[in-house]
This record gives sequence, structure tokens and C-alpha cells, in this order.
Amino acid sequence: MPKIVDHEARRARLVEAVWSLTVRGGIEQVSLRKVAEEAGVSMGQIQHYYSSMQALIRDALDRATRAVNATIENAVAAADTTSPEAVLRACLYALISPAQESTRLMRFALAAAGRAVSDPTMAKALAPADDDLLTLTAGLIAAAREERGSEPRGEERTDADICWSLATSLGVDVALGYRTPEAAEHLLDHHVEQILR
Repeated sequence: MPKIVDHEARRARLVEAVWSLTVRGGIEQVSLRKVAEEAGVSMGQIQHYYSSMQALIRDALDRATRAVNATIENAVAAADTTSPEAVLRACLYALISPAQESTRLMRFALAAAGRAVSDPTMAKALAPADDDLLTLTAGLIAAAREERGSEPRGEERTDADICWSLATSLGVDVALGYRTPEAAEHLLDHHVEQILR
């Protein structure tokens, strides 16, 4: 009986190695040889799945972005509420989580962003939010204002963009130890209060 190979698990293992190496020594220190050593595989296995180091780094970045999005979705599910304001806060707080995995992903994204100067496809590393997330957040802001009895301002999408820009920036601060999660949450709370009045 032929051996069944889990290709997705192998790719995930290689990406994990990239994340770990980058967080420990910076993305400039990541090489195919070091990834192979970290993942406990041969160089040939890496080259089987990725045509170049750049392709591996891009996949690691894409997976980090998806992992952060999953963190946001999990935070909303854990909030277990239908209140648009509570859901809004849960989404934003997900980026300033002190959890080790969240911190690692933010550190990796920050390191990868340095490559954006020479590789424009990497520029999305620290992009605050995609279009779908901005649309969702704008809807939450509008619903939260209505829930509070506040007048609609018609600037919900701009407010959503600012919320995610702030949350991303604070997430980086927390990941680098510049701020505590509590201090970051205080700033986010202040901003949310301003936009929901």
C-alpha cells in the first residue's frame, strides 16, 4: 500500500520553521538550509514544495495573515454575544492579545514588512485590514451607534479603517514590548468611545 503523504502538513511545518527563525534572528537570517534544519527535513523537500526562498517567505506571510484573521474570528466566537459594540471590541482586541502565538505572528509580520521596500508583494504584511473586514467593521460601528442611540455620521468606513490602523499599530507595540496589552486596550477603548458617541 502506497504511503499517504500529507502535503499540507509538510508545507505548514516549513512555514512554522520560517516563523520561528524569523522571530529569533530576523528575516535576513532565514535560508533554505536553516529552514531545513529547523523543520528537520532535507533541502530537497523544501525545493519540492517551493521554487525559491521568496516563494516560501510569501507563503509564510500569507499563512500568518490567515492565522491573524482566524484569531479575530475566534475572539468574536469566544465573546458569545450579539451586541455589535461587544463584537467590535472583541475584533479589535484580538490584535493586541498577549498570547504567545499572536505575539509571534505580529513579530513575523513586522520582520517581513521590511522586505516590502524591495518586494512590493510583501507590502501587505502589516496592512491594517482588507476590504471585507472594513465592510464588516463599518457595519458593526453603524449598528453599535444605533444600539447606543447615537446619530449616524456616514463615516463608518473611514472610522473602521482608523480602528484597524490603530489596532495594528498597538498590536506591534505589544508584540515588541513597547506597551502592555492593558495600555493598548485602554487606548482602543478611548478610540471606540469617541467613534460611538
